[in-house]
Amino acid sequence: MEIGYKLAAEAFGPAELVRQAVLAEQAGFDFVEISDHYHPWLDNQGHSPFAWTVLGSIAARTSRIGLATGVTCPTVRYHPAVIAQAAATLALLSDGRFVLGVGSGERLNEHVVGAGFPDAVSTRHETLREALEIIRLLWSGGYRSYEGKHLRLEDARVFDLPDELPLIAVAASGKVSTRIAAELGDGLFATEDKPEIVRSYRAAGGDGPCYAEVPMAWAPDEHTAAQAALETSRWAVTGWKVMSELPNPVNFDAATATVREQDILEKFACGPDPARYTEVAQRFVDAGFDRLVMQNAGPDPDGFMEFYSRHLDENLRRLRPDTSHA
Repeated sequence: MEIGYKLAAEAFGPAELVRQAVLAEQAGFDFVEISDHYHPWLDNQGHSPFAWTVLGSIAARTSRIGLATGVTCPTVRYHPAVIAQAAATLALLSDGRFVLGVGSGERLNEHVVGAGFPDAVSTRHETLREALEIIRLLWSGGYRSYEGKHLRLEDARVFDLPDELPLIAVAASGKVSTRIAAELGDGLFATEDKPEIVRSYRAAGGDGPCYAEVPMAWAPDEHTAAQAALETSRWAVTGWKVMSELPNPVNFDAATATVREQDILEKFACGPDPARYTEVAQRFVDAGFDRLVMQNAGPDPDGFMEFYSRHLDENLRRLRPDTSHA
């Protein structure tokens, strides 16, 4: 079991994200993960810096903690050749501490370049598969070209390649995407505690680590924590089908207007009780995930770091799947 900390790039500026990553290393986290967005989910979050610059700064300011994108879409806003180069460079600068998390993207971030975000999920999956093939091709060395249905590569070479290539964790939520993760990735990434996601990945031959984000909000009392999550992170209760489709923060604001504090409390671990955090994390462990990312939506990241170090770290690392109902 490895435990990560989610850097909320939609809620904090770049310097603060680097500071939190340094604190996460000191608190004992195994890795930090950052979303690669152009927009925040909601306007009141107020931030969305360039993830790759932030990761480079973190690599320079830390020595042990792993780094990951959670996740990058290598198909629209970026060409996969750019991501192949960026990931290789970050792997070198971090001495092999980087994991490339990739996915088929959200309209929220990809529509901004005016190239269009595919309406059909099948097209997004096809394009992601081609992007991963291009990244693997470039990481094999030499000048490479590629002619796909959706993507092309012309006579390109990544000159600076690490001796050990980054692990690629592929975001998945259904059978098609888990098959892509198994065939072209080294690991799985998900945001929901559904056992069928990991089962489908394993059935398709995937044998890598499985990453999942665990929703939580720390504050000295449950109500304060839940209200903070409601204000900035209520989009998390909408599910992936909604999250991938809406184009702008104003749309997410409208789509989540009816989310209640009770909805947050059902999904998130909120407040000061360590047992509740363990309970929510156990759902993901039971679903087969072995890389848990603490996604804190509370108002005090420093307080959460102390809470994690004192009350959560050992308990979370002891979690094992409950097989009593198997």
